Amino acid sequence: MTHRIVHVIPTLDRGGAEKQLTLLAAGLPRDRFDVHVCALTRGGPLAEPLRAAGIPVHVIGKRWKVDPAAYWRLRRLLCRLRPDLVHTWLFAANCYGRQAAMSVGVPHIVCGERCVDPWKAWYELALDRRLARRTDVVVTNSSGVVDFYARQGIPPDLFRVIPNGVEQHNAPEAVLDRAALSAQLRIPGEARFVGTVGRLWPQKGHKDLIWAEELLRVVRTDVHLLIVGDGPLLSRLIRWRDRVGVSDHVHFLGHREDVPRLLPLLSCFWLGSSYEGQSNSVMEAMCCGLPVVATDIPGNRDLVVDGQTGFLVPQGDHAAFVRATLGLLDNPSQARSFGEAGRRRMREEFTVQKMIDRHVALYDQVLAGS
Repeated sequence: MTHRIVHVIPTLDRGGAEKQLTLLAAGLPRDRFDVHVCALTRGGPLAEPLRAAGIPVHVIGKRWKVDPAAYWRLRRLLCRLRPDLVHTWLFAANCYGRQAAMSVGVPHIVCGERCVDPWKAWYELALDRRLARRTDVVVTNSSGVVDFYARQGIPPDLFRVIPNGVEQHNAPEAVLDRAALSAQLRIPGEARFVGTVGRLWPQKGHKDLIWAEELLRVVRTDVHLLIVGDGPLLSRLIRWRDRVGVSDHVHFLGHREDVPRLLPLLSCFWLGSSYEGQSNSVMEAMCCGLPVVATDIPGNRDLVVDGQTGFLVPQGDHAAFVRATLGLLDNPSQARSFGEAGRRRMREEFTVQKMIDRHVALYDQVLAGS
């Protein structure tokens, strides 16, 4: 018997949750699940791989934070599709999608909470608690997210932790040419690189990483920080970098499609986030055999084994970032050991297929009513 599942998410932009949805939807067995994806606000770059996989993509066109017309369009879509299960992702879709699904009598509702969300106001958390009462399961990717929402009054036994899946790269087809990249950045060919990948957003702590690079430069003038990604803070971060005085050592590379080819050029990977669910960029770095220096927060602790695959350091502690990085730069054998341990960890515990299989088992359980 084939069950119809509709995934609802705010957009299909490039992001962690959006990528996980795309991998999951494309990988669900077609003989068992008829999958549709609904973008609440707009489509995006990830709509194309979904359509290429034969998955219908519906765009609702929500324009405002409170948009009754979008809600009714979503409701009409669910009435037409008559899904057996609706799986919502992220706050806006969790609100609109769950309420619309309940109103048209969808038998089963799965909600996705992908991150620790300290930004939520009291009324948003109250809405989460209210909708949780009519939700079969809340799926998350990290035990830290369960702990956060349990403190907000949502029963922890409602949650199911399914870690993210990351595409495994044995080796990129062609690593970027180090000399060519150095020439493009106008830096010496013998320069060493540390790097970070992610949206330029306050949560990601790029200011702290720029401060850490400024401190690192005092000890090692040959180390340069590469920041890959785009976002609303780009111009502010460039001004901050220039004010700190490291414009010749911090390089903004923008959004890139060749990140797997770029990562092998790094000596280690940095992540300075103040909160996370489960960082896809850290997982991809570990897949490439990179040691990681990251903030000691929930989510990162599920990925980085301190002292084995990298180092966890206190949030905002620039000196700790530098000490950990220097330890890896000055001890190549330890860096290689950490990198290989991280690669094994990703291959054994965080594959895309395992993520898909765990969702299939969850859907089977929910659809059976147990």
